[in-house]
Amino acid sequence: MSQQTPTIDTPETTKPRDGTVQSVSIAADFLRVLSAAEQALPLGEIAKRVGTGRSTAHRYMQSLVKERLAQQDAVSGHYDLGPLSLSIGVAALRRVDPVEIAGRYIKELCQTHAISAGVAIWTERGPTVVRWHNSAYFAISAIGLGTILPIDNTACGLVCQAHLPARSIAEAREHQPEDFRGTPPTAALLKQVYEERWCEMTNHLLSNVAGQAAPIFDAQGELACIVTSVADLGRMQTADQLSALKSVADAINRETGGSHAFA
Repeated sequence: MSQQTPTIDTPETTKPRDGTVQSVSIAADFLRVLSAAEQALPLGEIAKRVGTGRSTAHRYMQSLVKERLAQQDAVSGHYDLGPLSLSIGVAALRRVDPVEIAGRYIKELCQTHAISAGVAIWTERGPTVVRWHNSAYFAISAIGLGTILPIDNTACGLVCQAHLPARSIAEAREHQPEDFRGTPPTAALLKQVYEERWCEMTNHLLSNVAGQAAPIFDAQGELACIVTSVADLGRMQTADQLSALKSVADAINRETGGSHAFA
């Protein structure tokens, strides 16, 4: 009897059989490595990052080059994303709507936590609520669609001040009554909000109520909208509840492409 040649493990043989086209999944692994890299990569480095052999990496990379999903430098031999990958990326960005994405996450948040929350965008009069969901466990009826939030004494207002030009803030402040907007924050506080991409204020509008806010960026790293919430401090007793909005903001930024703004 002839001895069978042992099977050599490659990504094709180690990928789970889950009903998907395995070669597409493997090719996606190579594209993810290229997209995460800061510059073009040599074949050996690509193979290392994907976790495969050079021959497998070479075969896939040449296929991606043929389809213009990757390109190879004629001098160095290094690989980078190709023109078709860039076209696909641009098309995907055109379809991204940060407000709609944020609204979807916020709605789910309010259904599962004792938090009422919404999405605000910046207008000439200040942060304006364009999505709002009341929790079944906790609600503040004074906030709804079209509500303009104070610039200086809300978490949402401070997030706006930390990420927008001073001129825009000054113009909006002129539109808000002095008693409504409150006392301007210190530069140190705004610096902290900017660096932490987060703001929380308690007992600022109503007793025993906490307000939270986080910025949502677009793929260019610009402020697209703000997610903001209000909650009863007595109900926010676990670490999960206290950080729920922040976790949601992180997820939204990953979907909008804004995560690279603070990578």
